[in-house]
Amino acid sequence: MSATAKRPLIMGLCGAQGSGKSTLSDSLAARLRVTGVRAAVLSLDDLYLTKAARQRLARDIHPLLAIRGVPGTHDVALGLSVLDNVARPGPTVLPRFDKSVDDRDAVGVIVDGPVDLLLLEGWCVGAVPQDNAALHHPVNELERVQDPDGRWRRYVNGRLAGDYQRLFARLDGLILLAAPDFAVVRDWRCQQEETLRARLRATGNPADQTMTDRQVAAFVQFYERLTRHILAEMPGRADLVLRLDAGRQVVED
Repeated sequence: MSATAKRPLIMGLCGAQGSGKSTLSDSLAARLRVTGVRAAVLSLDDLYLTKAARQRLARDIHPLLAIRGVPGTHDVALGLSVLDNVARPGPTVLPRFDKSVDDRDAVGVIVDGPVDLLLLEGWCVGAVPQDNAALHHPVNELERVQDPDGRWRRYVNGRLAGDYQRLFARLDGLILLAAPDFAVVRDWRCQQEETLRARLRATGNPADQTMTDRQVAAFVQFYERLTRHILAEMPGRADLVLRLDAGRQVVED
């Protein structure tokens, strides 16, 4: 970054799958733009590694890494590059990931810099690793059956302890949308898939690119360990905690 570049304010927004963080981020950025603030949104989901890259991880490290989601399946260097680039004058390409085909969009979205505010939103934005002792016991069937020796979860935790912390260290503030418990995440994620199906049908694309409720139930197990850890640990240090009910409404503590 050049010495004359203006550093944008970088705010993190963490929330479980389906909690409404993307909607909130986009709405907030739009309102700020109306007031003259140059605001942009970067989703952690849009930093997912390509399908080919995840397949290489699955072959070389652990088969579960073929599935997007956990730390270790994102391109953190790309995220850091975006944070640097939006501070400079001129266009920056924000990456986009197409979940309907499970791969990165080749085009992305262009924003003109420098921006004043970047919202970094994602299900594990700002998360910290677990103690090694916490990794010994599986939290669900996925871990019991497909990661019996804990190799996958140790890799995930190790990556979270490494380059992800460099990314999260760039945050100037952290907001947590706190789900009432992990049990609601499956329902929220199913609702997301139904919304995606409706959008695909409206554009003439096949809706079978989305997940069934049964597939969602299996998929959210990839997120369970770290989501539970976030809900237990992050409220004590986040700058703002918005506690949600099952309908995603903010409730009083």
